[in-house]
Amino acid sequence: MGNCFRHPAKCAHASSINFFESTKTSSNVKLDSKPPSEDKPLRGLISTEVDTSVPNTLKSFAFIDLKNATRNFKSDSLLGEGGFGWVFKGWIDENTLAPAKRGTGTVVAVKRLKRESFQGHKEWLAEVNYLGQLRHKNLVKLIGYCSESDNRLLVYEYMPKGSLENHLFRKGVQPISWNLRMNIAIDVARGLSFLHSLDANVIYRDLKASNILLDSDFSARLSDFGLARDGPTGDNTHVSTRVVGTRGYAAPEYIATGHLTPKSDVYSFGVVLLELLCGRRAMDDEKAVGIEDTLVDWAKPFLSDARRVLRIMDTRLGGQYSKKAAQAAAALAVQCLHTDPKNRPLMVDVLAKLEQLHTSRDVSSTKDSRLNHAWVKHSNHPHRII
Repeated sequence: MGNCFRHPAKCAHASSINFFESTKTSSNVKLDSKPPSEDKPLRGLISTEVDTSVPNTLKSFAFIDLKNATRNFKSDSLLGEGGFGWVFKGWIDENTLAPAKRGTGTVVAVKRLKRESFQGHKEWLAEVNYLGQLRHKNLVKLIGYCSESDNRLLVYEYMPKGSLENHLFRKGVQPISWNLRMNIAIDVARGLSFLHSLDANVIYRDLKASNILLDSDFSARLSDFGLARDGPTGDNTHVSTRVVGTRGYAAPEYIATGHLTPKSDVYSFGVVLLELLCGRRAMDDEKAVGIEDTLVDWAKPFLSDARRVLRIMDTRLGGQYSKKAAQAAAALAVQCLHTDPKNRPLMVDVLAKLEQLHTSRDVSSTKDSRLNHAWVKHSNHPHRII
């Protein structure tokens, strides 16, 4: 399969947007080995006609109501923009879900699809059907949708603390504590374990720091289900798809073959866990030519040595963490990042290990400072593979 990565500066596609204050996306890079028509529809969860088959748990919004909720999509309500469309901040009545005046009612994030975006429409459709039927405390909540004429919009709960990416990588932001990082890792593992345990064996396919959103208490939820799809069933070992996801996070065997399994998500989780440990991005475009261009390539020589692994820990933690806990988390990341997917653990086992680690007596020497972190604005997203 002839796959290749295009340079991010030459690709302005950004179909992933997070739903919080002042989200500004950078150009994302995708790798697409097959045309969209060859990617099979989602089994049992998605339909080609949203207007007649959307889950009845969702509110069907009129376009005029969403215009009013976002103050006519004014620029000062804009949270973010990507290749597929825009996300606006809006206000609706908590009980009736009718549009409310700015500063009253419930804050929501309204994603509006660009009319010319075909791929964006497919992702919009996937989000409606997945998040319309799936409910879990570690998945972002989809409140409703609008499918009126050629307008396609989605209404999500608003996540006031923004993305994990923001708190790990944005300069000037107060670093999050070790305890909080482990809490976030556990939340993400719970969300993925839930998806993988479903009858449809849902594969998230786009786990990355910018898709992990944080509520007011810094509890983490998975967002952006546009690339999710059903996993293999019966005797099938994988599903074959066009290769989509995010460079630096996508599993190597998936990039090479297009064979998708739940273990693809496990690899991506290993990358996120590594980001939590190191405080470095999965991809660093600012590195000099010749230096490893992925966090995994850079970190692997250190991860196999319990002593050396401490040298790559995020210096912003100030050493305020248990060395044994850091070494155990690094060892778990190594397992998740195994080149052979058969040797990676299941997400349920990853979750169990994290919970055991976090509840042990020697977890951390710091107190959880969830409420002491200032709210911050969003930074650029990592590069996405088309």
